[in-house]
Amino acid sequence: MSTSVSVNESTFAQAGKVLAVHLSYASRAAQRGRTPKYPSYFMKASSSLAVSGSTVERPAGTELLAFEGEIALIIGKAARRVSVEDAWGHVGQVTAANDLGVHDMKYADKGSNIRSKSGDGYTPMGPNALEAASIDPAKLRVQTWVNGELAQDADTSELLFSFAQIIADLSQQMTLLPGDVILTGTPAGSTVFFPGDVVEVEVTDLVSGASTGKLKTTAVEGTDAFAAFGNQPKVTEKDKEDAYGDRAAAGLEPIITGKDVLTDEVRAKLEAVATATLSATLRKLGLNNVNIQVPGATKGMQRVIGTARTLRYVPNREDLFKKHGAGYNTQKQSIDSLGDGEVLIMEARGETGAATLGDILALRSQTLGAAGIITDGGVRDLDAVTGLDIPVFYNGAHPAVLGRRHVAWDKDITVACGGVTVQPGDVIVADSDGIVVIPPHLVAEVADAALATEKSDEFIFAMVQRGHVIDGLFPMNADWKAKYQAWQQAGSPDLDSWEL
Repeated sequence: MSTSVSVNESTFAQAGKVLAVHLSYASRAAQRGRTPKYPSYFMKASSSLAVSGSTVERPAGTELLAFEGEIALIIGKAARRVSVEDAWGHVGQVTAANDLGVHDMKYADKGSNIRSKSGDGYTPMGPNALEAASIDPAKLRVQTWVNGELAQDADTSELLFSFAQIIADLSQQMTLLPGDVILTGTPAGSTVFFPGDVVEVEVTDLVSGASTGKLKTTAVEGTDAFAAFGNQPKVTEKDKEDAYGDRAAAGLEPIITGKDVLTDEVRAKLEAVATATLSATLRKLGLNNVNIQVPGATKGMQRVIGTARTLRYVPNREDLFKKHGAGYNTQKQSIDSLGDGEVLIMEARGETGAATLGDILALRSQTLGAAGIITDGGVRDLDAVTGLDIPVFYNGAHPAVLGRRHVAWDKDITVACGGVTVQPGDVIVADSDGIVVIPPHLVAEVADAALATEKSDEFIFAMVQRGHVIDGLFPMNADWKAKYQAWQQAGSPDLDSWEL
């Protein structure tokens, strides 16, 4: 049976340091869109520790005070370079904690969290602590309530890193001393709360049912603004998204990507219209620089429709190539991460004096289901690349490997390819007639408008075939527009036999 002791001011007197894990729960990692391979950490001031029932101030001029219900480990025996197997034996007690932070100040310290997370009262713990020796760390539950409503509920079976791994990892570089506190990360559900709100956190031993009791913290509005001699509060959309948990909860418009809008219906419309028509439609919407200029296409008029992934090369510098060019470099990582229906866009500055791609990497892209590859640099093994099923658009052929002129530098960022800015998630429509980049939020509108244009162009083309003069027909005057509308209303019959 788990035994417990009270968490009070004397508990905090022994806390030489407070260490916190960035991401450790699978649900939180999924929410953040990234899953770390190893744990990473930040520190909080020991003066941020507070007992249950205390208040926490939301500083004047700020809006993003957020809670994070967590399981806190209190070190009981010094640990230095301990093994994962022995690590749990160095924990004295386990308690509930709330890793509070004000995201308005997150920018100020370049990731150190000093001002965003170390305010007075920003690490309440308690009210009781369970003896670590009597519990199984893999069978603990953490829950958080806001004004009595459940906001977080997870158990330690979803941890990405065990508590033992975290302790052992930290002990590699520092001695964990009795009284030191480790905040072990928060599950999904963390969000903003407001002055007057009450947040409660509880940790339960799932085996015995023993509990820390509910850690209670009440938010109050601060009256003193940040002084002019220091950083002032600042909020970006990313800060709001992180603080609230996601864009919807923060009241932000969703970020639309090509994968969201490329439905079967939209794709069919894009298949049915020429790239020239798409380009003209975008010009009407005020976008004039949307055509990637590269002369080569291995599959001619075969239509490519997909969403952009990006890769950027920088000019070769021998010392940088030694660090970044060899082995499993950014180029190979980018290729290996391609998914079904994606188009890899390579920025190579128009440099054709070395290749950006060869047959093996093109084959790998094809195997992964990529829809195409576009580079404003060179391609090697051109005959073999042309023989593959995947369409490749390129600026020229060259037998040299990329290290002669390029270093693969970064991926999944905004790039410039063939004179056009491309962002990850943009929709790409390409064939040997041209390559068009369509912003995701415009795709449905562009597809509808282009299809309408193609329909009218079909009518005009047929009328010219029948011997009608261009004047008044292209573009159509009121008389021809009336005839065109009549043809549409009749169900668009065969134009060869349709009576004007």
